[in-house]
Amino acid sequence: MRPNISGHIPSAPCVRFAQCAQGGDKDAFSMRLDGDCLTICASGIRGWIYGIGMFLRKTVYKDGQIFLLHDPTGEYTPAKKIRGHQLGFRVCSNTYDAWTTEQYTRYYLDLMYFGMNTVEHIPGGKSPGRNALMQQSPDELCFDACAAADALDLDVSLWFPNDDLPLEQSVALRSQFFAQCPRIDALFIPGGDPGNYPADVFIQRVLAIGRALHAAKPDAQLWPSAQAPHSIPDWGEAFMEQVESLSGEIDGVIYGPNHAFPLDELRRRLPARFPIRFYPDITHNVRCEYPVHFAHEDWHFAFASTLSRESINPRPEEFRLLHRLTRNAVIGSVSYSEGVNDDVNKCVWSDMDFDPQRELYDSLLDYARLFLWHAPARAIADGILALERGWIGDPANNPQIEQTLQHFERLARDYPALLEQWRFVQLLFRARCDALVRRRRIFELDLLRNARGEMARNNLQNAMDILQTPFSDSYSALRQQIEFNAQTLFRQIGMQLGTKDLYASQWERGATLDTLDQPITDRAFYLTKLRHALELPADAQRAFVRGLLARNSVLPDEMYYSFAEHGLQALGVRQTPEYYMDFQGDDPAVNNGTMPMCQLMLFDHFSCRFKISGCLPDTQYCLRISYSAHTRENVTKHTIRVNGNVLYCGPQYGGRRDEKFDADYLAPGTQTATYPIPSEWLQNGCAEVVIEEPTVGVKLSEFWVLRAENIREFA
Repeated sequence: MRPNISGHIPSAPCVRFAQCAQGGDKDAFSMRLDGDCLTICASGIRGWIYGIGMFLRKTVYKDGQIFLLHDPTGEYTPAKKIRGHQLGFRVCSNTYDAWTTEQYTRYYLDLMYFGMNTVEHIPGGKSPGRNALMQQSPDELCFDACAAADALDLDVSLWFPNDDLPLEQSVALRSQFFAQCPRIDALFIPGGDPGNYPADVFIQRVLAIGRALHAAKPDAQLWPSAQAPHSIPDWGEAFMEQVESLSGEIDGVIYGPNHAFPLDELRRRLPARFPIRFYPDITHNVRCEYPVHFAHEDWHFAFASTLSRESINPRPEEFRLLHRLTRNAVIGSVSYSEGVNDDVNKCVWSDMDFDPQRELYDSLLDYARLFLWHAPARAIADGILALERGWIGDPANNPQIEQTLQHFERLARDYPALLEQWRFVQLLFRARCDALVRRRRIFELDLLRNARGEMARNNLQNAMDILQTPFSDSYSALRQQIEFNAQTLFRQIGMQLGTKDLYASQWERGATLDTLDQPITDRAFYLTKLRHALELPADAQRAFVRGLLARNSVLPDEMYYSFAEHGLQALGVRQTPEYYMDFQGDDPAVNNGTMPMCQLMLFDHFSCRFKISGCLPDTQYCLRISYSAHTRENVTKHTIRVNGNVLYCGPQYGGRRDEKFDADYLAPGTQTATYPIPSEWLQNGCAEVVIEEPTVGVKLSEFWVLRAENIREFA
C-alpha cells in the first residue's frame, strides 16, 4: 500500500511525499510548506500516514476547495513508544464482530491519523466462538486483519490469555497460530482477567509460550501482565518475586484491570529494566477500572441504570486527567475497547500519547474536521464536551442536557449530510438518550410526590392510578427516534445497540435499547409495594405504608446514608483505594421493581469508613446497615469500630436482623444488621465508624444512625 510514485512533480498547490531517514524512527515525520506545496517526509508508509492525518486534521473543506488552516512546517516525534488500541474480533464486542477486513483497514487509518502505531487482536483459541454477524471465524479474520495492518506497517499485538490445557498442548496450539499469523510484534498474556494460575506457574507458562513465539517470530516482544486472579490473594507478591529473577526473557510488564498493585507501587517495585505498558479501560462506564467520574464515584444512578456499561461515552476531559495521572510511569498504552462506543476516547488518547502537550480542545477540533467536516468544527467539539458534562449530577437538575439535544438537532437539520456519518449519529443518539432519561426522571419524580401525598392519606388506589400515568406523546416520539438511530448505526457500521434484532450478545454489551427503560426512580418499587399493601388488612396496610413512606426519614440528630443517592463525599472520609462499586441498576433481573433506588450501588471493599455528628448527649443510638445477604461461613473477623472501640467482631455480619423490615422494605438479596452504640463512645455527639473484614471484605448499600427508642427491637 505504498503511494503511487510519479516522476512528474505536479504544479502547486499539491501534497508531496518524500522518503527520508528521520533518524531511524519510523513513527517520526516532518512537514514543510513551500508556497503552495506541502511536503511530508518520513522513513516509510507509517510516517506518511501520520503526516497525511495531520494535514487532514488541519484543513477545512468548503465550496469544493481545501483550505490549510496554518503552516504545519516542523518535526513531529511521538512522546510514547507504544500507542495502540485493542480491536478484538469476538462475540462479546458491540461492533467489531460485524466487520470485514476492509472495515478494519478503514478504522486502522482513522486511528493512525491520531498517531496509533499498534493494533491488538484476540485469537479465537481452541474453541473460537462465532455469531451470526461474523463473516469469518475469529482466527481467519485475525490473520487477514493482521496482514492488513502489516501493509500499513502497523504493529500487531496479540491478547492471548492462558487456557486450562496442559502446557505442552497449550504451547502447540499457540505455535501453530504464531506460524500462520502474518505479523506479530508483541504478545500480551494476562495474569488474570482471565487466568487463574499461581504466579510461578503463570511465569513458567509465559516463558514456554515465549519460546514458541520467538521460534516463529524472532523479533516479537513478550509482555505478561500484573493482573491478579481473584482467587489467589498473595498472587502479586509471588509475581514480583518471579519477575525479579528474570533478565531478558520478557520485554516488560502490562498494568491493567484487576491489577496486583496500584501503578505507582508497581513502578517503584518493578526493576527499572522492565518498562510498563498501560492497558487502560476507556470503553466501560460501570463495573470497571475507571468508571464514569472515577475520581469521585458520583455518576448518577439514573444514567448508570439506563446507559449501562458500554454506552456511547465520549469522556475526553476525564481521560485527559487519567492520562496525566499515569503517563510518567509508562512507556505507552494499548487501550481496552469492545467497539466504537469509545471512538472519541480512542482518538483523544492516541493524540495524548503522541503529544501530551496538545490542547484537548484542539484534539476535538481535529476530530471534527477530519470526520465530520460537513459542519463547523467548533460546533462538533462543543457538542462532544457538552455530552460529557451532561453526565454531571442528577439529570433532573441538569438543564444542559436539553440544550445539548437542541444543539445536535440543529446540526442535523442544518447539515443533513451528517446523518450519513456514523460518528455524528452516535453523538445524536447519546444526546437523545440523555434527554429521554432526564424527561422521564422529572416526570416520575412529580408522580411520586403526588402519589406519596395520597399514600399519606391512605388513598392507595389513587396513588396507584397516579403512578401508572402514561408517558406523553412527545416522550414516545423521542424514544422512537432513538430506536431509529440505533437501526441506522447497525446499518452503517454493524453497531449492536440491542439484543432484539440488533444482535448484541447481552444487555451489558452496549445494548442501550435493552437498558434505556430501566427504573430510575422509586415509581416501579412503589407500585410493587402498593400492590402488596392492597392485599393486607386495614391496620396492617396503614402500618406498612407509614413504614414505606418513612423508610429513609430521620430526625435532625439521626443520619441516613445511601451510596447510590448521596455519593462518597458525604461519608466525610476518603475511602482508601482500591474499593469497587458494584452497580446493579442496569441489570434487568435485579432492578425490576423490587429494589429501591437507594440500594442500587453496593460498596465492595475490605473497609468502609464514615463520620457521624450531631448526636444528642446521654442518648442511646443504634447503627443499622444493609448488606448483601450473601454470607460466607469462613468469615470470623467482621469488625465494626466506633471511635476506635470495637462495637462488633465475629462472624458475618453479626448484629440483630429485623426480618420484617428486610422483607417489607429491602431489595431481595440484602439484609440489615443493627448494633447498639454505647453513648459514652460518642465524643460530643461525633464518631468515626470503621467497618472492615480482611478476607472477603464488606458489601453494603446504606446505613442509618437512629435513636434506639425509634427501632422496634431496641425500644
